[in-house]
Amino acid sequence: MLSAKNRQFFIGALLACTLSLSSAQSQTAVDQSGLTNVITGATSAAPVAMNLNTTPAKKLFGAKKLPDVAAPHAIGAYALGCMAGAQRLPMTGPDWQVMRPSRNRNWALPQTISLIERLASDAKAKIGWNGLLVGDMAQPRGGPMLTGHASHQNGLDADIWFTPMPNYEMSAKERETMVPFEMVKGHYAVNPDTWSLDRAKLLKMAASYPEVARIFVHPPIKAALCQFAAGDADKSWLAKIRPMKGHTFHFHIRLNCPAGMPGCKNQWKPKPKDGTGCGDELAYWMGGKAWQKPKPNPNAPPYVPPPPLTLSGLPAECRAVVAAP
Repeated sequence: MLSAKNRQFFIGALLACTLSLSSAQSQTAVDQSGLTNVITGATSAAPVAMNLNTTPAKKLFGAKKLPDVAAPHAIGAYALGCMAGAQRLPMTGPDWQVMRPSRNRNWALPQTISLIERLASDAKAKIGWNGLLVGDMAQPRGGPMLTGHASHQNGLDADIWFTPMPNYEMSAKERETMVPFEMVKGHYAVNPDTWSLDRAKLLKMAASYPEVARIFVHPPIKAALCQFAAGDADKSWLAKIRPMKGHTFHFHIRLNCPAGMPGCKNQWKPKPKDGTGCGDELAYWMGGKAWQKPKPNPNAPPYVPPPPLTLSGLPAECRAVVAAP
């Protein structure tokens, strides 16, 4: 039997280990508080009320575990908005599985969910892709996230892993801890051990859907796609594939605003000079300039970070979304 002193030490050590989990397994402060209550046997306290005017928007939206009850609607922009009436992509489907479920980011508009389901089915039937591993989509009510993405706010973004789905239903632990395949080596080359023709075909298929506005990939993946499509008569799909650093193990699909959602703000349509983005745009990323850090200016004033974004910086409709029960 542990003494009271040793019991307290054990609880503290266990909590310390819990709080040091990696970002893929991290929990919100609310989750950590709940875990403390389970360990100590304490009862759950009432949630702390947050001021809608002064609390950072990411905390307000990050605290919501379920969507509001409303007609599905994208509000605002991909990186400055929110989402009403979200739907949840099931954790497991016939040809997809959701990854990192503890993040609770498998919410989106029904149009996004429908596209993921269609891509998973088409890829299996037409390419032989075993199934999709789906990463972050959006929070239950969209909005800014506590960690990670600057976008994924209005229910029209989704991350798809380049790692194919295994031939079995993964456990919750596997979904949290699986290490994805990296597609690149450094800034300028794909990884020959992982990059493959079927991955290029998967990206081409995703870009072929008219509702897809953009697909973000790490720059050398775009370069590989330009080589892949060299013999294509129609290369227009390449204009949607946008090089963006950081997308090394997944690609990021972004949908156009659905019809009948006037509050949704589309991004400008990609129109590269050569029609594909395989020319000057890609040359910028594949050159050294894009990766150089700016030289510090010794005469510049000290950097003062901007204040956290609050609801006043989001579309007015987002206040009702986050305040709804």
